[in-house]
Amino acid sequence: MRITTWAEYGVICALHLAKRTDEAAVNGRDLAAREQLPADYVEQILLRLRRAGIVSSTRGARGGYALTRPASEITVREIITAAELVTFDLHCESHPVDEVRCSTAHECSIRPVWMMLQKRIDEVLDSVCLSDLLEKEPAVRQRIGLPVLQA
Repeated sequence: MRITTWAEYGVICALHLAKRTDEAAVNGRDLAAREQLPADYVEQILLRLRRAGIVSSTRGARGGYALTRPASEITVREIITAAELVTFDLHCESHPVDEVRCSTAHECSIRPVWMMLQKRIDEVLDSVCLSDLLEKEPAVRQRIGLPVLQA
């Protein structure tokens, strides 16, 4: 699995909004500037997050974007799926080596491994909420079961 720019920027944008829930709606250009991301990318990602119901938008001089739910109710999987459209690309479905060989009717011994991997990745991403990422790295590492690095 490779984390794409769309997925990473999507999580960064959502996390930025989670950090600013006490403020008014956040302008997409302001978010891009503060996070040092390309503004065009950010605007497109925010539109995808809005379509997925993760953020809402308000028009006007004081308009911008805000989370639609508390950060504790939004999973990393939801964000990546909204920004990237998938969490794991089953290559045999999106880019088949051979039409017959990669069809679901064919007995492929490799496909179940990729499907299990997709399931496990989705389970991990579903287990991490946006609110978990509001902590510093050692706390996040501990929360998700990784060893805490010593300085």
